[in-house]
Amino acid sequence: MTILQTRRRFLTSAAAVAALGGASTLIPAVIRPARAAGPVRLTVERRVLEVMGKPAPVFGIRQPDGTSGLFLDPGQRFLVDLANRAGEDTVIHWHGMTPPYAQDGVADANRPLIRDGASQSYDFEPRPGTHWMHSHHGLQEQLLMAAPLIVRTVGDRREDAQEVTVLLHDFTFRDPAEVLATLTGGGMAHGGHGGHGGHGGGHGGGHGGGHGGHGGATPMSGGAAMDLNDVEYDAYLANDRTLDDPEVVRVERGGRVRLRLINGATSTAFHIDLGVLDGTVVAADGNPVQPVTGRRFGMVMGQRLDILVQLPAEGGAFPILAQREGERQRTGIVLATPGAAVTKTTGLAGTAAGPVDLSLERRLTALEPLAPRPADAAFTIRLTGGMAPYVWTIDDRPFGEHRSLTVQKGQRVTVTMVNDSPMAHPMHLHGQHFQVTALNGTALAGAVRDTVLVPLNGTVTIAFDADNPGRWPLHCHNLLHMATGMMTELVCEPII
Repeated sequence: MTILQTRRRFLTSAAAVAALGGASTLIPAVIRPARAAGPVRLTVERRVLEVMGKPAPVFGIRQPDGTSGLFLDPGQRFLVDLANRAGEDTVIHWHGMTPPYAQDGVADANRPLIRDGASQSYDFEPRPGTHWMHSHHGLQEQLLMAAPLIVRTVGDRREDAQEVTVLLHDFTFRDPAEVLATLTGGGMAHGGHGGHGGHGGGHGGGHGGGHGGHGGATPMSGGAAMDLNDVEYDAYLANDRTLDDPEVVRVERGGRVRLRLINGATSTAFHIDLGVLDGTVVAADGNPVQPVTGRRFGMVMGQRLDILVQLPAEGGAFPILAQREGERQRTGIVLATPGAAVTKTTGLAGTAAGPVDLSLERRLTALEPLAPRPADAAFTIRLTGGMAPYVWTIDDRPFGEHRSLTVQKGQRVTVTMVNDSPMAHPMHLHGQHFQVTALNGTALAGAVRDTVLVPLNGTVTIAFDADNPGRWPLHCHNLLHMATGMMTELVCEPII
């Protein structure tokens, strides 16, 4: 599923478009600007990938022309008709958007699921940046019910850079419900607290008839590795492909590329490895930051990074890799200039990567920080739970028995998250973007974002102005952790 916006001459030259023939056939290599008038139709549907030489039934969210997800131009409204043709009920969360409460994409008593065969319309002002969409029901996200959601700015259009969007996934041939049942001993695979059913949607099933007999994700057991990863997956995907057959994106010699990287994995944090290229992080979770340079950057589940890279004048082939934390497995794409030879990159790095930590977070500074102001409401929550039994909670309470964080519209709010559990957690807040204001007790004017890593034995403080009334989930973006209860709610009153 190549998602590629070329530089100006590529946009205006049909011949240059034809030169991009190394891209995936699933989705057109060049993304055409979305229609300015009328809603964009997105369809949640089933599809079949080939992974490791085997057929893999998964989901997709696509436009009629095959484009995966949604790409909006500056000033374009989020005007979408979403059709559910998945063969089961679902709901799609617009991750990174801050829409009115009723359009967030989480089911509860007042916001029903989209039934199979039905449609739902959405109309709101989008938030610029690199975002994504994914199921917020059951374990459907594990089966690739996800896609990019890119909202370009005027500045993006002025920037002489080729856009390349990369959506990362971890993949299993097994029914995700079986994986969760193995972890929990069978007690919560089809019920229990929370899960992507959100506020009452339940877990749902896996993917229809499942994937039995193909192999599958294996729960980790024993040793220090358990502190990093719950599950051993069959494959790791970048735009639906492994490094056995990576996507090759044709780029210009001496050109600039804006990488829009999305960690859409269910349970995997990645180290982004640019190889010989120097990169500059210019946005985190769609929000601009002071430039941060490097060649290796950590990303946890749900996070996004925009990274600018300058290609050498002599050209060549340049793998952009994502290596699983604590492991050797990796995936990625290849940037290649015309005529460059593309050699095979193995799916195993020479050495295992360490854990993704807060080293990048400490370096990030918001370009548009919160205005200085004392907090009107301050909360401290503990991230709790563990592997045996496999239950993850907040303040020792699974979702459904949780204590909501209640605030009034207009208040400055701080939330300090203390990790008292044996694993790290990427914590995601719906409905509001926050600024990271302290890491392990040390104050900073960090990035504005919607998902932040709270590491093992770590403490993270976030701050935001509550400006969007509703009942907003605050949860771990490890799907398996949320499915067993690691979620609470921010209630911003008055709710209309």
